[in-house]
Amino acid sequence: MILVTGATGTIGSEVVRQLAARGEKVRALTRDPSRLDTPPGVEVVRGDFLDPESVDSALAGAKAAFLVAVLGPDTRPDVDLISRARAAGVSRLVKLSAIGTGDPEVGPGGTWHVPGEEALRAGGADWTVLRPSTFASNTLSWADPIRSGEPVPNLTGDGRQGVVDPRDVAEVAVAALLDPRHAGRTYTLTGPEPITAPDQATVLADVLGRPVRSLDLTADQVRSHLQGSGMPEPYMRGVLAGTSYVRAGRNDVITDDVRQVLGRRARTYREWAEDHREAFR
Repeated sequence: MILVTGATGTIGSEVVRQLAARGEKVRALTRDPSRLDTPPGVEVVRGDFLDPESVDSALAGAKAAFLVAVLGPDTRPDVDLISRARAAGVSRLVKLSAIGTGDPEVGPGGTWHVPGEEALRAGGADWTVLRPSTFASNTLSWADPIRSGEPVPNLTGDGRQGVVDPRDVAEVAVAALLDPRHAGRTYTLTGPEPITAPDQATVLADVLGRPVRSLDLTADQVRSHLQGSGMPEPYMRGVLAGTSYVRAGRNDVITDDVRQVLGRRARTYREWAEDHREAFR
């Protein structure tokens, strides 16, 4: 049995789908099972990181687990989840972390995964850490402005990033869950090319056959944009520092880790956009 936490999330839901397609026994953990549309044969269980008994129940009998923490300044649930997985005898743990973890230049967000990574490496179970760059799917938040002909917000200026397709991240996670050769490895997962937010808008315009304009936001406008989304202040400080990090060109990172694990190059942002064009129509 393989437990997938964060099973309604961008990566977790895809990990569930890919594991099920391989015929693996999968248990999907979610706070709200009604939100989860899973393939046949997947066991869906309700659980909340703040409810230890529900987590222990979900971990029972699992041989491997994909761990997705509640990202934020409170790192205790992340560390507790790893501790409980180890106590339950789960022999292989794959943690979803983030690019730039441990880099002081990232700001507060660069520390959020550090305790969890340290706890993972300190234990006896086989472990793998995945540090993906920004997801291609983040631009799905542009769908409404694109439909209405409004410019999409650019929070990161001309900062280039190795935008990664979530499907590639999930496929690497599946490989790490099933193959012991990935134990003890930390993979930084990126797309094959550095790309800016305006570059992404240009790609979408070409794929959709209609103009897609981007609007550069100042630091104050970025803060207002995040406040408008309802983001709490502690999280906002981390995100603001992260956008400044990208603007300064410090996340212009491309690795070959996807190819190393999967034996093929990572998908481009254009490939992701072509496969998701209907989401913007």
